[in-house]
Amino acid sequence: MVVRDSGGSYGAALQKAIYTPFTQETGISVKVLNLDDAPLLAQIKQGRPQCDLINNSMMSHTKYVQQDALEKLDLDRVKSVKSAKIPENQITDHAIGSSFYGACMAYRTDAFGGRKPESWADFWDTKAFQGDRAMVHPDGDLPELEFALLADGVPMDKLYPLDVDRAFKVLTRLRPHIKKYWDSGPLPGVLLSRQEVTMSTVWDGRIADLQKQGVPVARQLNGMRRQFQGYAIAKGAANIDAAYQLMDFSLRAESQANLAKAFPSNPSSPVAYEKLTEDERNALAGAPKYYDKGFDTDIDWWLKNESAVTKRWLEWARG
Repeated sequence: MVVRDSGGSYGAALQKAIYTPFTQETGISVKVLNLDDAPLLAQIKQGRPQCDLINNSMMSHTKYVQQDALEKLDLDRVKSVKSAKIPENQITDHAIGSSFYGACMAYRTDAFGGRKPESWADFWDTKAFQGDRAMVHPDGDLPELEFALLADGVPMDKLYPLDVDRAFKVLTRLRPHIKKYWDSGPLPGVLLSRQEVTMSTVWDGRIADLQKQGVPVARQLNGMRRQFQGYAIAKGAANIDAAYQLMDFSLRAESQANLAKAFPSNPSSPVAYEKLTEDERNALAGAPKYYDKGFDTDIDWWLKNESAVTKRWLEWARG
């Protein structure tokens, strides 16, 4: 069978923690396809998908559903959903969330005389926490309107629907201090390492490697934005039975825990965290002690508004 994933270090971790053990258990060989959404959607529409199972963001899966490109799931064939206690909001008719990444704040621990930024309001406070900032470019992730609103005092549970005008006003206050808009996962770490910025938005798993290298950086998870990744089956897949088996295997709590040991991916299964050591668990943004500090991205809001917000962001960034 063939599975689509995004490759890179994440793909290597999936191979080690999921695909190889799955083949050892079932005898089903797994080929991997690293393909972007547009060509994959084109194949499915032509009735010739090159892959069976798709590992992708839940937001991408929702876009696929709108184009009738995914099989409707028979949850009776995915037994691990119950045993792994996958959160109900990550179980849809066409896809199931397996992990999440969090966008959060990273900062130089040697930059502020021992003080630590505690909130997005501190990220915006360039007097108390001096130095340049970096934030995401829409080529890297969704524009970070939520962080601007949190900095301006909007409660985390009242973020959506986003007040776009207010968010851009708050972003404009910080704009003179934003040195770089990053478009790839490693770039915030590079900017912090070179001391080009004292704070940056970042994907939560990107800080651990820098800390191991001795770079004086830390992350702040208050107000973290969670986006889930998950599995779906391509419409017209040639190996649907094998796709269900790999999906079921991948969503097991043990499998999610094994993946978290190989890559800083935060399991969707609360049971998975119980299978990690305390140190392994607390290195993850999804650990029970941190979970309430963050919020889930409202996928439906972003699907309706992403193109308009991105267009406005690009005009705003040009000043």
